Amino acid sequence: MPKAKLPRKSTNIDMTAMCDVAFLLLTFFMLATKFKPEEPVVVKTPSSISEIPLPDVDIMLLTVDTKGRIFFSIDNKLKRKALIEDVNSERNLNLTEAQMTNFAIGGSIGVPFSQLGSYLNMSSDQQAAIGKDAPGVPVDTSVLSPNNELATWVKSARINNPKLRICIKADGDAAYPFVKKIISTLEGYKIFKFNLITNMKAVPAGTAAYEEKQKVAAAE
Repeated sequence: MPKAKLPRKSTNIDMTAMCDVAFLLLTFFMLATKFKPEEPVVVKTPSSISEIPLPDVDIMLLTVDTKGRIFFSIDNKLKRKALIEDVNSERNLNLTEAQMTNFAIGGSIGVPFSQLGSYLNMSSDQQAAIGKDAPGVPVDTSVLSPNNELATWVKSARINNPKLRICIKADGDAAYPFVKKIISTLEGYKIFKFNLITNMKAVPAGTAAYEEKQKVAAAE
């Protein structure tokens, strides 16, 4: 007795619900995303042939502009809150909870401790405007100097996050003594490993670095 063949039916999947969910998620991320705060100064870094990539997270960024002003920042928002609480306690800054919250969600700091409270009371637009004329974080060659406020930031940041990688982003036209003060501060805490941010350029032909690169490429 022959078997009855069932008619084949095409599979029809209603994608309407999936599209709705996709657009809802897209709208949520667009509204909830907080963009990275704008850097207070524009820095033109020098060029080098180094190909070492910078870390993506746990970064302490020390920016130096052409005038030698220093700006301090770390990327981890949770660690930023713990950092400002420690600095507030050590330096007796008497910051309010709202001011410390503003620091945690903000960007780079380029003012001395005496101006930090009023700076954190400003809106992000006001901070961006005043940041262009900010005096920078005071620094000295000795970590024991009370005027070396950068030393306080560095020490507290490292205590709250030992995994921090220190990156110095100095303008190519910045005088070396300004960068030297930062290096001396790091050396005062036995920190001898840090990154210098540069623009990558091609390795000049005929140099030892070029020959080494050619050997590596041939071996691969």
